[in-house]
Amino acid sequence: MSGGAGRLAEIALFLDAAVLGSFSAAGRKHGLSPAAASAAIARLEAALGATLFERTTRQLRLTEEGVHYRQYSEQALDLLAQAEDGLHGGGGAARGLVRISAPSDIGRQLLLPMLDRFAALHPQVRHALTLTDMTARLVQDEVDLAIRYGELPDSEMVARLLHPGRRVVCVAPALAAKVGMPATPRDLALLPTLVLTAGDGAPQDWRYREDGKRHSLRLQGAWHSNDGEIIRRWAVAGHGYAYKSLLDIGDDLRAGRLQTVLDDYFADSVPLHLLYRRSRFQPPRVALLADFLLQQFAALQA
Repeated sequence: MSGGAGRLAEIALFLDAAVLGSFSAAGRKHGLSPAAASAAIARLEAALGATLFERTTRQLRLTEEGVHYRQYSEQALDLLAQAEDGLHGGGGAARGLVRISAPSDIGRQLLLPMLDRFAALHPQVRHALTLTDMTARLVQDEVDLAIRYGELPDSEMVARLLHPGRRVVCVAPALAAKVGMPATPRDLALLPTLVLTAGDGAPQDWRYREDGKRHSLRLQGAWHSNDGEIIRRWAVAGHGYAYKSLLDIGDDLRAGRLQTVLDDYFADSVPLHLLYRRSRFQPPRVALLADFLLQQFAALQA
């Protein structure tokens, strides 16, 4: 590989190795032996003066420099592909992969049908969807768009409001009739509760206002899960009181499967944001999907 075409081939090989986690697998895709693929990556690293991969006998991982180079390499190849489309009558249609991270409830109940509608409009755009209730790190987790609740301190991200949001305490009516209704948030400690946990097992705080001051409860809970959709299903099944976003349980409230309690205490907004990297270049597929999701969530509010 030499010259401009050689560098582009090396970049394409680098991107495939990052996705596949193997020089050998990436080499096979490009018709290269494992040794030739490894040598091509080594030439690219030498030309850049940076190590792109951490190499061990068990795995191949991008370094911090590799993550940075991957982001801009993908953008560069995207631009070239769009230019070729335009030359060959492609009309500059959006194409390629968008990696999305969303909370489990939002992903299953709202985002999936939205992505179906977007795919009908832009069939050349592919989606990789990760559902997690943990905070997404856009660069480290290799995410193009993330949907997350709450305030966002990271100034490296662009945050656009999708929905003002609100978290409430909810319960199946049959369980409330059986075990009783709480008169104050502190009464929840004496009732069966369903608690969302973080990756380290720490329980979610249930935040409320009383006498003009902010308070929070950290309940032990009868049942725990790190998946918000599981918490919702357990609540509907009558296993305990749950702390959920109104967006997540809207259908359950309308159908009478759940009811809210302590609404005077749990009334604060918990905004839902769409996040993406702060960059001068936003691939058309990412920009189009971001605008589409903003329109779809605005229609929900209307």
